[in-house]
Amino acid sequence: MNFSKSNIKSSNQVSTLHDADYILFILVSVLVIMSIIFSYSLTVYTVEFFGYSNHHFFIRQLGVGILSIFIMWFLARTDPEKIVQKVAMSFFVIFFLLMLAMPILPAALVTESGGANRWIRLPGFSLSPVEFFKIGFVYFIAWSFNRKILNKPKQGLIGDTVLLAPYFIFFFVVVFVIAFLQKDLGQVVLLGAILLSLIIFANRSIKILIVLGVLAVVGFIGLIIAAPHRIQRIHSWWSMVQDTILAILPSSLEPFLRIDDLPEPYQVSYSLRAISNGGFLGQGVGLGDIKLGFLSEVHTDFVLAGITEELGYLGLMFIAFIVILIIWRIFKISRRVENQIFHLFSVSVALMIVVAFIINSYGISGMAPIKGIAVPFLSYGGSSMLAMSIAVGLVLSISRSTILDLKRKDS
Repeated sequence: MNFSKSNIKSSNQVSTLHDADYILFILVSVLVIMSIIFSYSLTVYTVEFFGYSNHHFFIRQLGVGILSIFIMWFLARTDPEKIVQKVAMSFFVIFFLLMLAMPILPAALVTESGGANRWIRLPGFSLSPVEFFKIGFVYFIAWSFNRKILNKPKQGLIGDTVLLAPYFIFFFVVVFVIAFLQKDLGQVVLLGAILLSLIIFANRSIKILIVLGVLAVVGFIGLIIAAPHRIQRIHSWWSMVQDTILAILPSSLEPFLRIDDLPEPYQVSYSLRAISNGGFLGQGVGLGDIKLGFLSEVHTDFVLAGITEELGYLGLMFIAFIVILIIWRIFKISRRVENQIFHLFSVSVALMIVVAFIINSYGISGMAPIKGIAVPFLSYGGSSMLAMSIAVGLVLSISRSTILDLKRKDS
């Protein structure tokens, strides 16, 4: 069969979303659309309390949602070799420097929360640098691991410790900036879990993984003790679960572990009540009660509880199913790509989504202390949604690399 040169040329120039993993694009877009819907449904009391217009949060989330979907669509059409490293490394440098500078920025440029400066004020919205820094951080680790770690054989505890020492030092710097300067322990837990997972993927000694696990637990406890508000959160969580945990432990431990006069776990109690109120089918979109002043952050950190009250366990299972499919599609992309940096970066993006989802869902259900981690693509907030959409957009770009490799080979 003969083809004209014009047909060949036009075929090579066509670049559509179908070159990328369009199913992943659709799945993420579904969560973004749900976020837009519930930014209106779950904020009916909040807008009245603060004196906003009825559509205040809806309009803002609608704008961010449309922009996020467009960003994913745009990045999905780009050559990963030309865009991924530039975007990720730029985020790594720019937003790390911003986080370092935030404690000394004028009060007019930052938004304070809990005694820490976490947001930079821009015209019309606030920007959280740590959300974008995470993309750069995981790419930098993937890039550096490919150069220094992946091709090295196991070297035992001492050898692997020396090999990984620069990463540990850098991570301690990140911990200081995020956990102490910004007082955001949840993000440290997320990044630490990703770093540990990438070390596992890099096939390092099992001994160093055990040591790192122990050090992570010790460090986590130390960070909690260093901040009174974190101790209060632990006490609030322990007041809810101590009876259940002590019931299965030896009675000899109870005098040491039982704590009386603990604060009532107000937020988690109402979160669980919302989940219980939803039942299997839910009360219906817009008909939930817990958002009526009982749970102030129902559209942000507790969005899963609010959605479950209105859509029921069936709706929660649907969301969990979508998240699982997203993780599976990203892991599928990571397995197929030949570039090791892209492989580790894609794995890291999947881990960012799943770890954040687990931390949040465990927190609102009382299974773990609340960490203040947003639900990817669902919680209200522009920084989180934009950052995660850029991350997925870069993965969509990477998913084109197998097709691009085939085209290069054919040509």
